[in-house]
Amino acid sequence: MPPSQKIALILDPLEDQINEPFLSRAIIDTVQEPLLILDGDLRIIAASKSFYTFFDLDVEGTSGKLVYELKGKQWDIPTFRKLLEEILPKNKTVEKYEITYDISPTDSRTMTVNAEEIRYENKQRKMLLSIFDVTDQRRLERERENLSHQKDILLKEMRHRIANSLQIIASILILKAQTVTSDESRQQLEDVHDRIMSIATVQGHLDPEGMGSDVDVAPYLKALCESLSSSIIGDRRPITIKVVSEPKKVTTDEAIGLGLITTELVINAVKHAFLPETAGTVIVEYKNDEEKYWKLSVIDNGKGISAEGMERKGLGKGIIDSLTKQLDARVATDTSPSGTTVSIIHGEVEEVVTV
Repeated sequence: MPPSQKIALILDPLEDQINEPFLSRAIIDTVQEPLLILDGDLRIIAASKSFYTFFDLDVEGTSGKLVYELKGKQWDIPTFRKLLEEILPKNKTVEKYEITYDISPTDSRTMTVNAEEIRYENKQRKMLLSIFDVTDQRRLERERENLSHQKDILLKEMRHRIANSLQIIASILILKAQTVTSDESRQQLEDVHDRIMSIATVQGHLDPEGMGSDVDVAPYLKALCESLSSSIIGDRRPITIKVVSEPKKVTTDEAIGLGLITTELVINAVKHAFLPETAGTVIVEYKNDEEKYWKLSVIDNGKGISAEGMERKGLGKGIIDSLTKQLDARVATDTSPSGTTVSIIHGEVEEVVTV
């Protein structure tokens, strides 16, 4: 409760004694913030010691004067006048109404005003104002905003540079793969190239807005899969990638994990799920129940995975398992001759069948 309301609760039952100078002074001087008591005409009845100290005023130059006349009419501020003459009579109580006060031509202070109007049974009207200097607080808030903005710019630039560097490395690897004679070495270089490109793609689609900012899953996955479709499919194969996602916001770290897993699973599906020159569809699906679970699935309508393929422990499977563990989730795979679904599940969801 603002000090003005506390004082109002004290003064209200003392309406018969409000003009007692010692009682009024004892009450208002208990308040550390600058405090004013005004009559119905907005003339100053009394002020706290802190008010006199903060605004460099004295009793003689304050008592009985209109509040607008203080300090050579420095208090004749349009927003302050509006507060006293228009807002307060309609609302009875006003909290944290912000005004700017020019102490000197070179020094402006930002203050918030809490106001409480008291009407007595004899229709006597008084007004209590408590004033907080928030200049330093507002300055610190602006500094924090500027630092946060600078941090975001640097972070985006860093991610942009990382993505470019990874793409350069990936290009060198693919050129190297074209020069080696060993099929096994070529395959390994191509696999490393794919993993580096997946990291670069994920980095390129993260655009945080602030420290601890969240990422919208649906547009993030859509942009990611559009990039994958362009880079690994293009016009070379009749394969389509679709995204079906429920709305959800996740942290940047979670988004990186989901992005890397999605990229790995989509690349695997495009490379291995379909027979040569066969048309196909890969669906990236994200479902979530805020209280129970979330599930990321990559679904293809390809030829399915053989029993031997299910048992194989490759680099891609190791990456997916590691990322899944970081997300405190589990992997479920359902495969048949009509297609394969690989799901990453956090929480409990009943419809998943694990093979």
